[in-house]
Amino acid sequence: MYELRQTGTSPGEIGLYADLLSAVFPATHHFNADFLTWQYKLNPLGPVVGFDAWSGRELAAHYVTIPVQFAIAGRLTKGLLSLNTATRPDHQGKGLFTSLATKTYELARTLGYEFVVGVANQNSTPGFLKKLGFSLIGPLDVKIGIGRVRSKPRSAYALNPIWSDEHLRWRLRNPSRTYRARGGNVFARTGTMGISAVLCLNRSLPGRAARIPALGLQTWIGIDRNVRFRGIFIDLPERFRPSPLNCIFKDLGSSHPVFAHDDVHFELIDFDAY
Repeated sequence: MYELRQTGTSPGEIGLYADLLSAVFPATHHFNADFLTWQYKLNPLGPVVGFDAWSGRELAAHYVTIPVQFAIAGRLTKGLLSLNTATRPDHQGKGLFTSLATKTYELARTLGYEFVVGVANQNSTPGFLKKLGFSLIGPLDVKIGIGRVRSKPRSAYALNPIWSDEHLRWRLRNPSRTYRARGGNVFARTGTMGISAVLCLNRSLPGRAARIPALGLQTWIGIDRNVRFRGIFIDLPERFRPSPLNCIFKDLGSSHPVFAHDDVHFELIDFDAY
């Protein structure tokens, strides 16, 4: 029997989440107290919304979403980004993720959040669609090449992330990453020598002067019907992708439409890949 409790942000709770996430994902190295405090507590849009499953004194599973802002058909709305989820191996297969997500979305409605958006891999997408009522916007494009990536203004998109200066400064203070700028875009290191990821298009680094010399290979991951590539860019072959990434959306009762792929703008800064 499990007890479901709302996720907290005290130092003790943050430490438990860091231990769980690091144990479940041993190949990652950023799930520490500094990172989770930044991600869970310091977001100017508000703290995480989520639930934990406890088996006695043991934290068995954990799921959180973080607040985001999107313009939907030109109207500013507040929603949530589906984020960290982890279940200890000996508690898997018991439906805990579905239970935690359901409780999270129920709480989110009472707090005035209108939607949940996320990126799901090939394995998790069916569960989000069939068990949790998400709709599939479509796969993220993955391009790699040499040159320049640009996009036209985004006001015409039906679903468009909105970043205030304060929110953007928070995002770029990610303690596990260093971001750099060139040619009006912001970049992140990918961990692969010689390849930079385009974090976001047509933005500057507020309050930061970091600039980088001419880039080598760049990768752009996202959805944007107006993105333009100058130079030599190709679709990253499927065999080099760890898993197809799908953009998914859940309406929390505000009667939002099902969004077509071409009506959405979504890029790396809008989720937590880098």
